[in-house]
Amino acid sequence: DHGGCFETSKVTTHEKPVFTTNGVIHYCVPNIPSGFARTASQAISNVLMPLMLETGEDGGIDNIIWHKINIRSGIYLFKGSLTNFYLSERFDLKFTDLNLLIASRR
Repeated sequence: DHGGCFETSKVTTHEKPVFTTNGVIHYCVPNIPSGFARTASQAISNVLMPLMLETGEDGGIDNIIWHKINIRSGIYLFKGSLTNFYLSERFDLKFTDLNLLIASRR
């Protein structure tokens, strides 16, 4: 997670993995799934398989992105265009708004 899930999140290490802010305990060690590859793979399969089946049934990825706004936040590249503002700023690359790309295909 490049930005943290919460406003008070900050990256921690294995040496000092937790901190408390405003009474909330945070654990923010990056890339934890890599330490548990098999379990992480099974979990991601359980999450993605229903989405993959729905994508096939509903006419492909373009339709899923159009109809499910929450999916859009996970799209970084679309049809050759960088659609993630954070990455475009970080690496000084051209950003294209995914909403405009999707709307132009309708």
